[in-house]
Amino acid sequence: MSATSYDALIIGSGQAGNPLAYALADAGRRVAIIESAHLGGSCVNYGCAPTKIMLASAQRAHLVRTAGELGIRASAPTVDFAAVVARKDRLTQKSRDGIEQSLTTEHPNIRLVRGRARFTAPNTLHVDLNEQAGQEQLTAPLIFLNTGTHAAVPLIAGLELASYLTNDTLLLGLQELPEHLVILGGSYIGVEFGQMFRRLGSRVTIIETSATIMDREDTDVSLPLQELLEAEGIEFVLEAEARHVSRNDDGVLTLTADTPGGERRIRGSHLLVATGRVPNTLDMGLELAGIETDEDGYIIVDSQLRTPAKGVYALGDVKGGPQFTHIAYDDYRIVRDQLLHNRARDTHDRPMPYVVFTEPQLGRIGLSKTQAREKKIPFRVSRLGAHTIGRAVETGQTEGFVEVLVGDDDQLLGAAVLCEQGGEIMTMFQLAMAGNLPYQQLEDLIIAHPTWAEVLNNAFQKLERG
Repeated sequence: MSATSYDALIIGSGQAGNPLAYALADAGRRVAIIESAHLGGSCVNYGCAPTKIMLASAQRAHLVRTAGELGIRASAPTVDFAAVVARKDRLTQKSRDGIEQSLTTEHPNIRLVRGRARFTAPNTLHVDLNEQAGQEQLTAPLIFLNTGTHAAVPLIAGLELASYLTNDTLLLGLQELPEHLVILGGSYIGVEFGQMFRRLGSRVTIIETSATIMDREDTDVSLPLQELLEAEGIEFVLEAEARHVSRNDDGVLTLTADTPGGERRIRGSHLLVATGRVPNTLDMGLELAGIETDEDGYIIVDSQLRTPAKGVYALGDVKGGPQFTHIAYDDYRIVRDQLLHNRARDTHDRPMPYVVFTEPQLGRIGLSKTQAREKKIPFRVSRLGAHTIGRAVETGQTEGFVEVLVGDDDQLLGAAVLCEQGGEIMTMFQLAMAGNLPYQQLEDLIIAHPTWAEVLNNAFQKLERG
């Protein structure tokens, strides 16, 4: 089989692969981008975007349900789950179509190849085309791996026979509203889906092995969020080890778990497994190209995203580390700047902002208190209840807090913002950190009233040694 040569090959059309294809093509490079599934990667298809689309429906239902608190009398909302799913599917398909148009018509130097790729030698890929349309062999001096991850499934007796969901399969195929959704895993995916389905009308039980949800957070950050979710009717079973799953002839699922209080049997209609992600690196022939992986299967790269194989880079979730769309997009910018703009930049010390899109949101940037202590970095901390923010009182959204960490040089070390608009407020703190502003400049900044941003004036008023 003769090989077709390109200047660059990209495997995966996710949030790093697509913009890299556009940039290389616009610079005159001949590019082939290879995708075996839906265009757009996890964010577009079973991650950020469809989740937030459905969360919007859940939040709208909650606003109607709680309108009486603001003096508005309304009947209880009726959730048309089929319409919620249809809206999600329509907007998701619109995103896919837009990506396909960009790849196939707006950038003439790009060829979209639908199929599954694997290495057969350095700088050489064999592609089995989708729908049994044949095979191709492609070569290029530059190859970029943007293959992402898929849901991790724990080894639990009976699980494979019990018909479970992952966030991938739920967002791509669930058509009925669960009567009682059992979620295995109380981290970020678990709590977002838990609140969403609770507000859409499902009973929800979240089972977590740790003593707290989202155990990477400080306990005094995760516990208030847990209490808010419990107030909405979500049940948490903590320090629980699931050991068996079954489903009876009536379709009732039973998950058996060991807990500090003894054996628990949790019954439900649907089970969502939200216990992490694993990389899409199996059966890719990586060893034939000299590409190394760690013990979990993630591709090993240096700070400039290069693998040990000459000309091969890994971008996005497949290389491990924080798995966020904005990090994958920054991976693209690092590679773009190296190859096209002769600007050296790497992954060292880049900020890691993220948002948990519960309501209220949890926005996080920089160091937590635990991380600062582990690094032996002196800090002062101030926590301001959201109920003290004027805008919060006016809108009735007073749950949560704003917490900031300040170093001995008076600059911000980090922030945890659990309140309405938490992600947006966190980003304002991130801007201050990027500009190396001392906290006093935020205290004295003239900010329009009444806005959520006014919390920047007041967040530091209770600074105490951490």
